[in-house]
Amino acid sequence: MIRGRKRLWRVVLPVLCLALVAGGVVTYRALSAPAGATYIDIADANPAPTPVAYTSTGSPGSWHVDCGRNQERMYNSDNLVAQPGVVGGAHHVHDYVGNKSTNALSTDDSLAAGETTCQFGDKSTYYWPVLMLPSALTQMDGMDGMSMNHSTIAVPTSVLVEYRGSPVSSVIAMPRFLRGTTGNPHGTTEGLANTEHVQWTCSGARDRITNDYPQCGSGQQTIRVFDFPNCWNGTSTDSPDHRSHLVFPESGGGCRVGTFPVPELHIEVAYTLAPGLHYAIDAFPDEHYSSVTDHAMFVDAMPDSLMTRVVDCINSGRHC
Repeated sequence: MIRGRKRLWRVVLPVLCLALVAGGVVTYRALSAPAGATYIDIADANPAPTPVAYTSTGSPGSWHVDCGRNQERMYNSDNLVAQPGVVGGAHHVHDYVGNKSTNALSTDDSLAAGETTCQFGDKSTYYWPVLMLPSALTQMDGMDGMSMNHSTIAVPTSVLVEYRGSPVSSVIAMPRFLRGTTGNPHGTTEGLANTEHVQWTCSGARDRITNDYPQCGSGQQTIRVFDFPNCWNGTSTDSPDHRSHLVFPESGGGCRVGTFPVPELHIEVAYTLAPGLHYAIDAFPDEHYSSVTDHAMFVDAMPDSLMTRVVDCINSGRHC
């Protein structure tokens, strides 16, 4: 049970207000937190779990690629992994780094031909829901919380894209165009299923994690943490549920029989937000902007030669 959890259905934002000028009279209207969102002081969040220790047969290296932080503001409401071919299928807006051509109609060939924001010619696409900041227009329209028509998209302060090894074995190359998913955009209505590998924290309290929206101290950044599965079935780059071909390891860090360890993708998205601000991710309408619906997807479009470099770096224990 998460300690200190508070449901804030209509909490007034003291720092944001709208000045209305009518007949020379200036009035202010305070804004509400988004309905369904929950916030927690990071000091009241659970301690972060101890990572699985690397064994002598593990692959302790890592590969970091700078893909920017979406300064280009590439957004759409598609989901190439979960809803391929369906324009607007996400019903919420995604934030992208990597391949600049990504949309619902992308193909392996179009991704391979696309331009990228990433170093080293990594043409992979990495994406997650945008983070929204409340707009004064929200409360003016009598809405309970935020909507994409009445909010501002926060541009991340930084984005970390990192590939890690296995604590118990070496890793093998991902097949090109492998799809991966972490988190669940239907986490609220599906009883928190598949939500345990997405967390939130603060830059000054990395020993604390939460699946609520954290309230961070002054000068700290708010951080979303996405850990992806890394046990591949060895045969396919996708599956009907977009999950079963690439699954999470067992509790000891090893892959179950019949699956093979590939580099584990780890993404952190950091924001500089005003203390006390009630922000939220964009989400399906019936998920009510809940933090437990946070999720991220990727399609590996690295050239094979680059993936070979990634695997060599990780297996040799280097940090590249």
